[in-house]
Parts: sequence; C-alpha cells; structure tokens
Amino acid sequence: MADVCELQITRLGAQGDGVADAAAGQQVFVPYALPGELVQADVRGDRARLIAVNRPSPDRIAPVCRHFTHCGGCAVQHLRTPAYLAWKREMVANAFAARGIGAPVGYVATVGLGARRRATFSARRTTRGVIMGFHEQKGVEIVDLVECPVTASTIVRALPGLRNLLMPILSRRAAGRIAVTQAMNGLDVAVEDVPGSLSPQVREELARGAAAMNIARLTLAGDVLYQSTVPAVRFGTANVVLPPRSFLQASSVAENEMVRIVTQAVGKVKRVADLFCGMGTFTFPLAQTASVLAVDGERSAIDALSNAAKRTSGLKPIETRVRDLFREPMSARELKGYDAAVFDPPRAGAATQAASLAQSDVKTVVAVSCNPATLARDARILIDAGFTLERVTPIDQFLYSPHIEAVAVFRR
Repeated sequence: MADVCELQITRLGAQGDGVADAAAGQQVFVPYALPGELVQADVRGDRARLIAVNRPSPDRIAPVCRHFTHCGGCAVQHLRTPAYLAWKREMVANAFAARGIGAPVGYVATVGLGARRRATFSARRTTRGVIMGFHEQKGVEIVDLVECPVTASTIVRALPGLRNLLMPILSRRAAGRIAVTQAMNGLDVAVEDVPGSLSPQVREELARGAAAMNIARLTLAGDVLYQSTVPAVRFGTANVVLPPRSFLQASSVAENEMVRIVTQAVGKVKRVADLFCGMGTFTFPLAQTASVLAVDGERSAIDALSNAAKRTSGLKPIETRVRDLFREPMSARELKGYDAAVFDPPRAGAATQAASLAQSDVKTVVAVSCNPATLARDARILIDAGFTLERVTPIDQFLYSPHIEAVAVFRR
C-alpha cells in the first residue's frame, strides 16, 4: 500500500539511494535523494518513489546526461564530486570494517567523462526501428540512448549505425546483447542472444554494413562475421589480440592506475605469480623487470597472452598455465620461490586461493577486486595469517554507478 509522506534523508546507501530512517527503525530507500534533503516520496514498504525535493542538499547538482533517472546505467550524477568520491571511499572502508579491519583506505582514483572503452547494450527491434541502450532504472524496458557521457564518444557515435546494421537479426520478442569494445585499432562488436541461424545473404549484408562502418570485427555468438583487422589492446609493451568474448577492464585510465599501483607495490623482485591473469593486464608490465607465472582458467585469454609474449621483445620470461583457480588454487608448495603474487579474480573473490597464499612463503600480495565485500573477506584470511594490510586504493572505474574497484597491498 502506497503512502505519500515527507522523509528526511540521512545518508546514501550502497546502491546510491537516499536512506531515510522511518518509524520503528525501518529504513526507506529513495532513489535520487541525497543526504540532508527533505523529500516528498511515495513509500511502498522499504522502497519509495521520489516526488519532490522540498529542501535540496547543497551537494545537489544538475546531471550531465538527459537520460539520468530513466536509464539504469548511472545512479548518482546529481551529487557534487567531493561528496560523490567520499561516498565511494566509504563503501570500501565499510566493507573492510564489516570484517573487523581498520583499513588504510586512500583517496579514490577516478576516471573522467568518456573514459569507458567497453559497454554492453541491450537491443530489440520494434515497429519504429531498433532501440538500443541500457535497461531503465528498476525496469525491463530499454532506454534508447541518444547520448552517454561516460562512454567513449567513438562508441556512442556508432550506435545509430549499429541500429541499422543489426536490424535484420534482432527480435521483437527478446533483447539481444551488443558488446562494443574500443580497441586501439577500431571497434570490436560482439552480438549475443540473437535467435536462429543466419542465411548466407544476411551474413553478406552484415559484412558489407560492418565494412561501411569501418568496424574492426563483428561477431555473432563468437562466430566472426566480418573482420577488417585484428582488434588489439596494449598491455605494457605488448600488443595483445582480443579473442571474441574476452574480458577487458572497462576503462584504460582505470587500468593504467591499477597497473601503476601493482607494479609499484611489487617493486624490483625476481619472480611474480600473476593469478587470474586474463590476457596479461599485469603480466606484461611486471615482466619488464621480473619473470612471471601467468595463470588463468580461460584458454582463449592464455592463448592471447602467450602469442603476444612470443611477439614482444625485451621481456623477462613468462610462463603460462590454463588452470581453474577456484577448483585448483596454486598451492603453497607451488608458490615456493615466488617473491610476490598478484590476484585479480571475478566478483566472487578468491577465498581458497587467498588461503593458499596465506600458507605460502610469498612476502608481498597485491589483490585487485571489483567487489569490496569479497576483497575484505580475502583480506581477513591474509591478515589472520600474519600479513599486514599496507594500503587500499579505491578506483572509480564505473563513473556515477554504485560499483567501485579496489587494489589492496599486503606484506609480511
């Protein structure tokens, strides 16, 4: 049952919603409301819809995008930068505090507008053409993007052409997923969740359209439909070919900051283990001064890394292994002789691998994470084994969203 009432917003929640303390200790979450504001809201249980801001916060500013509050891609464009960065830092500090760790959390390293080089859009055919964008806030409809200030302009400019190009293969019933990556030599477009098989005529039509758009590569469910050049990115001094469906940090600016922190923390050592290495984001910069063991569960990523290593001169030896580190983490015995280890797992973290590192002789561990909660859990394992948490650096890779990356340095 709805109840329109006035609420005092006391803080921002983890998803960027304003939080009000209601009767009987209940919390009410109000999207787009800010701390200190007095708002009128339509309350339904612990959720509310903002109707009006009766007393605005001095930190409230105009959003940078016309789609804000409709598109679900951004949560906090309306918050002044110092308060926004303080909120991001607090999320990381709170995650560690929940594990009983008083973490030395530093200033937030952030990216600017247009820094996002990889974005995955939803797309569906309608009677009026193709709509393409992100899903609406708390809804299932797709917001047809006209602009996206956080995404690289080359990607945004390609959206009208992609709508026309993909119209013949998109469904009216279910949305397809379109992942667009700005490689250093062109756009890599990967289409997923499109039903049915393509006729030779449609494949030829898509290839001609991709060529007209100067797309580097167009794939459908991993199958290459068109390729004018091999999409590649640069890690350290190596040019790495992107396999279809490969993982890549969303922003090169954020990636460069992660690399700086990792290489600085590792320092001048002889041997480094790079665990969950992907295509070599950290492997190649580390290999400029140390021999590196690079381990990941994705065969295509390891193949891309290995091939790039063979083509790149001036590096220390790089050994690669394909291995599921969740099922079979590197043991303390296998880590014997390594001076440092870097691990950059998916959102689930790497508790089992952290436990093996805790039992090893490794002196320096650098953890890179896209989930402060699992990072803090893994940090607890290392600290309990005698490691000291030297510093944590939050990295705001997904501007205006509730997501925050972090790099933590441990020593013993």
